[in-house]
Amino acid sequence: MGFGGPPTHIRLLGDLCVDRKGWIGPQEFEDAITACNLLPGPASTQLAIFCAWRVRARAGAIIGGLAFIVPGLVLILCLSAVFLATAPPRWVEAAGAGAGAAVAAVAVHAGAGLVPASWRRAMAASRAMQARWLLFLVAGALAAATLGAYVVLVILGCGAIEVACRATAQGEQKRSGHLAPLLAVGAVGAAGVWWSLGWVAIKVGALSYGGGFVIIPLMQADVVNHYHWMTAGQFLNAVALGQVTPGPVVLTVAVVGYAAAGVRGALFATAVAFSPSFAFVLLGASRFDRLRANPAVRGFLDGAGPAAIGAIFGSAIPLARALGQPWQVAVLAGSAALLFLLHRSAVTTLLLAGLVGVVVVAGGASLPH
Repeated sequence: MGFGGPPTHIRLLGDLCVDRKGWIGPQEFEDAITACNLLPGPASTQLAIFCAWRVRARAGAIIGGLAFIVPGLVLILCLSAVFLATAPPRWVEAAGAGAGAAVAAVAVHAGAGLVPASWRRAMAASRAMQARWLLFLVAGALAAATLGAYVVLVILGCGAIEVACRATAQGEQKRSGHLAPLLAVGAVGAAGVWWSLGWVAIKVGALSYGGGFVIIPLMQADVVNHYHWMTAGQFLNAVALGQVTPGPVVLTVAVVGYAAAGVRGALFATAVAFSPSFAFVLLGASRFDRLRANPAVRGFLDGAGPAAIGAIFGSAIPLARALGQPWQVAVLAGSAALLFLLHRSAVTTLLLAGLVGVVVVAGGASLPH
């Protein structure tokens, strides 16, 4: 039932766990939301796992987490089989081309929705933090638009810089060496499709800061340009499918896995992408209060967060460049109007864009190559 991404998931979990069942108090639920937003990976998935952990400890966390993920996974696998078929029906291709044309606008809208809260934290800190926030935002945008797969290093680097700046400002000699293992992962080479798919999936699950749409810049260059598992148009379809299906947006990685290695690839990519979320909660749920109070964690997220938001904005450039037909540009413009002027949801916008694609192609317009 969780159509609409994290805000919908949080509302549904609050209604069930706080209001109806009384499993968790309102303050604890709010604190859990904050703690999950401090963790990399899909925050609403981690919140669902935490709520289940709170009710029945580790067994509950595993059952609840799987129950949150599996329905959307089943649906997105079925849709992947249709949209990524060797010769899908023409109307399916048209719907995908229409929905895909709206993705760049949806990405910008998602990034814009993350800006206010992040900027307020910078405003509450200092003028120096405000300046760094802007630099991190621009760095993330430029990296996503130009560096492709290396955007992850820029996001991690911005987090490390903020930790170092705060340590220097406080006169403390702190080391940020705990980030080195994450940075070193970027040097891993491709040793077969499974190793490559695992690397893409772990980036999505363990290194995505700033909301579900960060997965776009983390995956796009690898999937389309480096490993060639998908065309640019198919990747647009994958992002659209992740938005219009219920459950976490990170399930987009299942479409990528399907394109790379069929159903086994989809299941493998999903397991790798979500395993950090389970690990974070199973190993750290009892320490959430300390996590929130940890200045190094807070500093890293305050640096990586705006860089990730910038990366979402920057990802819209290659997404828009992937459009192959003039009518898709018109759909993109219309989608932007729906999102920013008429304040329609991303799901509604994508579905309408897909319908427009079907109508336009039925009327004689060409499909993108």
